[in-house]
Amino acid sequence: MKTPNLVVAVTGASGLPYAARLLETLLQADRVVHLTISPAGAQVIAQELGRQIDLENFAPADLLPNLESPLAGRLLYHHYQDFGSGIASGSFHTEGMVICPCSMGTVAAIAHGLSDNLIHRAADVHLKERRRLILVPRETPLNLVHLRNMMQCTEAGAVVLPAMPAFYAKPRTLQDAIDFIVARICDQLKVAHLLSRRWGEPLD
Repeated sequence: MKTPNLVVAVTGASGLPYAARLLETLLQADRVVHLTISPAGAQVIAQELGRQIDLENFAPADLLPNLESPLAGRLLYHHYQDFGSGIASGSFHTEGMVICPCSMGTVAAIAHGLSDNLIHRAADVHLKERRRLILVPRETPLNLVHLRNMMQCTEAGAVVLPAMPAFYAKPRTLQDAIDFIVARICDQLKVAHLLSRRWGEPLD
């Protein structure tokens, strides 16, 4: 049986720790991850993770320095301008796509069917093929344009999953709060995990 393909896109919003943890979790769950990053996403990676990546010559270790070699082989990079990439076509099968973090500019492009780069095009493909598309916005406050665009994405079939950690699990560290959001994303993708306590489960 072939290993399932998932697409992860990183855009220029705050929340790169979520993206890094999501990538690690999906790779550890034996998924093949097709990764694409916008130029603004690369800038935020440098700001929030202190890691410099080269979009023209991407190396997994630059983004995920602690990733084991066998797992790195499952991380396949696609340049954000490469419309010849498999993920630009509906004939390339995937189990879903996550844009994490998802900038409001990206939300707007998806809401209005634009395909200015591979991220927008891959998102459009997932909508037209009725596959899972999960948008993880991290913006506050939200203006009316943001809200309307997110509503249009939802009406088109996307799941809008804001990066809003919960506190019923009594997070002790920032990593606990990050894991809560990544756990919710994995639930949407139907990827098994042990990242966070579920409602009703006893505290340790």
